[in-house]
Amino acid sequence: MSAPWYRRAIWVTGALVMGLGLSVEVVHTRSHHAAVEAAVSFLSLSYEGNLPTWYSSALLLCCGLLLAAIADRAVGWRAHWWGLAAVFFYMSVDEATELHEHLGGHLETSGVLYFDWVIPAAALVGLVGLVYLKFLRSLPPATRRRFLLAGLLYLGGAIGMELPLGWWTERAGSDNLTYAMIDWVEESLEIIGATVFLLALEEHRRAAA
Repeated sequence: MSAPWYRRAIWVTGALVMGLGLSVEVVHTRSHHAAVEAAVSFLSLSYEGNLPTWYSSALLLCCGLLLAAIADRAVGWRAHWWGLAAVFFYMSVDEATELHEHLGGHLETSGVLYFDWVIPAAALVGLVGLVYLKFLRSLPPATRRRFLLAGLLYLGGAIGMELPLGWWTERAGSDNLTYAMIDWVEESLEIIGATVFLLALEEHRRAAA
């Protein structure tokens, strides 16, 4: 791959997906015409099984494929690279099918923990972080910084933004612009985090080749 054009293309594509998602939400506040409803269903970051969902799933799948390529040629830490590849393959499927939502609904929590699946998810992330601590320390400093930034962005969206989203949903429901905007920020952070990670992996693969 040619890194410069690849970086530009993926950032422009991600920005287009996020921008279109934001635009249809704003237009939707002024019109509920059938064409607008169809556009929201297809482009909104709050909906499932649409363009943003499949784009996010494809990003995660590409991360998984790059991780597998790195793992296949790795001299050390091969199990950790393969483990990350498996995690991202699962995340790609989860993004398309919302498997993680089946983790919730059992704790009867409220407020910022209204979506209670974030509790086991945060615990699992913490456990994986502990297992991968030495692996992260072994990475080149530039790669480590990029990985950490990608993780903060992605998890800040996937788990962090679920807290205000849950708080708002409990009080005002999900059929309003505020819900859509919070969810848009959440999904956008996930797209940005996955993009940063994908490009970090490509840089790492090129440097190690």
